[in-house]
Order: sequence, then structure tokens, then C-alpha cells
Amino acid sequence: MHQSTFGHAQPYSLTDYGWDEASEHTFTPHRAAGLIPARIVRAERGSCEAVTDTGILRAEIPDAAGQASPSSPCTGDWAALRPATPRRGPVLHALLERRTPLVRSTASRTSQGQVLAANIDTVVVTVALDTPLKHGRTERMLALAWESGAQPVVVLTKADQCADAQRAATELSEVAPGIDVLITSAASGLGLDTLKAVLGGTVVLLGPSGAGKSTLGNQLLGENRLATAAVRDADNKGRHTTAWRELIPLPGGGVLLDTPGLRAIGLHDAQDGLEQTFAEIEHLAQDCRFRDCAHVREPGCAVVAAVETGEITQRRLDSYRQLLRENAYAASRTDARLRGDREAARKDITRHLRATYQFRERQL
Repeated sequence: MHQSTFGHAQPYSLTDYGWDEASEHTFTPHRAAGLIPARIVRAERGSCEAVTDTGILRAEIPDAAGQASPSSPCTGDWAALRPATPRRGPVLHALLERRTPLVRSTASRTSQGQVLAANIDTVVVTVALDTPLKHGRTERMLALAWESGAQPVVVLTKADQCADAQRAATELSEVAPGIDVLITSAASGLGLDTLKAVLGGTVVLLGPSGAGKSTLGNQLLGENRLATAAVRDADNKGRHTTAWRELIPLPGGGVLLDTPGLRAIGLHDAQDGLEQTFAEIEHLAQDCRFRDCAHVREPGCAVVAAVETGEITQRRLDSYRQLLRENAYAASRTDARLRGDREAARKDITRHLRATYQFRERQL
């Protein structure tokens, strides 16, 4: 069972969770209003656990009965809390502006995104070496990571269960241009010192169930703090051992954020992330004859020419086009929702004005 930090002694200060002079400057007007700074370590419906300089406390989230939205509190958010009174416990008053949100499309495929974590610095994309590599899934996770504004790192786990880990790393390097690809094994300790050296700030572990995120996290923490479980023998898929997101300070500095395994990795407004994930294709596209080249059969297409010469693979190009289409569709749904919201607001104003005029006429 996943152990909660709530109710336990709090040996850390807010600084251990990433609070700095810039955060203090941003918080100045809130402090003047009598509010206290906090960082959300776990968000639930109606309440959250937040760390303050006096310890971890549970704070009420007002108006939390409605449907979750991208503006809902999430793990990693910096918050302004109204202190407890004799009649009411601490209340979340406001969230500070998010610096680097990690966002995916919701499982329901609505036009709103789901914020997985906020104010992160490093995204560790975990890829297990005990199962066949799925480059399309890795590319999706990298697009999410780049779009957040954080620095992605690809970490290959379970190297002790792979016959040729170096070959896999070389293959992944082609999928993740410009990104560190590290080989690790929690069982033998391989690569862990190198990984610790490249991590910084708030570190989020991202990957599917069974990728070894929690086991890797325990190695970084130096204790078995995160629950782990073996993959199922029937289909070699992992079980969800992390039921929620939680922040835990790392021994050498920084903060670790473990996330539940992601079965669905939908893109949400990730154009910049895709351009960075497929940087080599974006670079080649600058030499295409047509500015709006779709890289299919157009004459003078530099990208298709690169496929024909083996500079890039057809799989890589197909993945790029697929994710661009998916992202464009998600963006169109967001635009349609915003247009719908504006139209609904306009109709509300019209109804209000009509009711006002009718009331005036009855008074004449």
C-alpha cells in the first residue's frame, strides 16, 4: 500500500521542495494579505495535502464539486493558503502561475487537457528493456515533456533483463535526438550515479505501468518509499502501484514526483513539443520545395528524399505525421469549445438584456 506523508513528521522546509527567492518575490502580495505559501504534494477531490514551513497539512479546495479542469490544483502547484481559524481549517485561496505544466489530453477525449504535474524541471521518460521497444509511445512522452518546458531525459530501465542494452540505447538515441539516453538497472545499480548527476530541480517520472518508475524512484530516494509490484505474467503488463502523484524531497537536493502509469498518452496542444521531438524532420522540411509540404508525394520534398536515402526511417516519418494530425484535431476541438463558450456567454448576455427590457416595459 502506498504510504502517505500526511500525519507524519515533516523534517523538511519549503526550500527543500523548491521554494526560492523568485517564488518569494511572486508571493509578496499574497503574504501581505495574510496568506501563507505552500506546495501541493497531493491533490484529491475537495482537499489537498500541501507542504508549508510548519509541516504538511490538509487544506480545503473550495468549489471542488464540479468537473476537474486544467485550472484545478495538481501536484507540484505553488499555492497561497488561508490559515486555519477556530471555525475552519486551512483553505486553498489561489494558485501561483505555473511555470512548466505537464499536460496530456483527457482520457474522455474532451477538448480540455489534464495537468499531470506542475512546475517541473526534469522529465524522466522511462523505457523498460524487458519488453519490446515501442518508439511511438516514447515519442508521445517526449512531445509531452518538451511541450512542458522541462528538460527530458530518456532512462532505460531493467538493463539486467536485456541481452543488448547498448544496442537499445543506440536505437532510442535516434528516436530522441539531442536528449541524454541512459542505461540503468535498479538490481545492479548500473547507471544510477550518472542519472543522479543529470537530474535537477523537480523531477517527474513518466512512463507506462511496469516500466520500473517506482523502483527507480526508490533508488533515487535511497529507501523503499514507493510501492512496487511485478508485471503480470499473462500479458507482461505492469500493475498500477502508484495510485496518485506525490512530491518527495531527494537526499541530494531536488524533489521527486512519481506518477501513475500512463496507458493513454494523448497530445494536447503540443505543437512545440512535436517540433522538438522530431527536430531532424523539422530541419529537413526547411529545404522542401513547397512551404506547406505534407511530406507524402510532393516533388522536391527533402523529407521524403531523406527516407529514400535512409537518413530517416519511414516509421519515424509516419509517426511524425500521425502525431501532427492528432495534435491538430485536439487543437480544433479546443478552438470549437472556446467558440462555444463565447457563444454561450453572448447568449447569456442577450437573455439578460431581453429580460431587463421586458421588466422595464411592464413598469411603464
